[in-house]
Amino acid sequence: MVVPLTLLAILILIYLSFQSVRQAFLIFLCVPLAMTGGVFALALRGMPFSISAAVGFIALSGIAVLNGLMLISFTNQLRAEGKPLRDAMVESALTRLRPKLMTALVASLGFLPMAIASGAGAEVQRPLATVVIGGIVTSTFLTLVLLPTLYVWIERRKENLYTEGKP
Repeated sequence: MVVPLTLLAILILIYLSFQSVRQAFLIFLCVPLAMTGGVFALALRGMPFSISAAVGFIALSGIAVLNGLMLISFTNQLRAEGKPLRDAMVESALTRLRPKLMTALVASLGFLPMAIASGAGAEVQRPLATVVIGGIVTSTFLTLVLLPTLYVWIERRKENLYTEGKP
């Protein structure tokens, strides 16, 4: 019950930030992309879904949204300065590449001791860390590849609709 409510709250906050349903859903798309990595990591390690894993998914959704938010907001800023759509997205993706990779690396390395722990309390820590590490890896990659592609495609469609006279 907590995970769906948290995801809904995240979606609402993204919409309030951008005042655009298209961009809110585009940024929110980072969440399922990240979650697929978390699910895959749990399956790869043979771990069941647990409360700890659910907490990991909540943390992961925040990280994934932050990655998408960083990319889309910088792209919007470049477009507001007059850059063409594709150029703004390419510059944004290249400029934000290092911060995204550093965030992913630091978070993954930070959770690594929890993921390989075997002492007391490890059964609680391992699923959470596994979900976060697996999700961060897929989220970072897919946010750098898929999100820019979808952004350009969606924004180009919007521009074409307005230039053809259809609102």
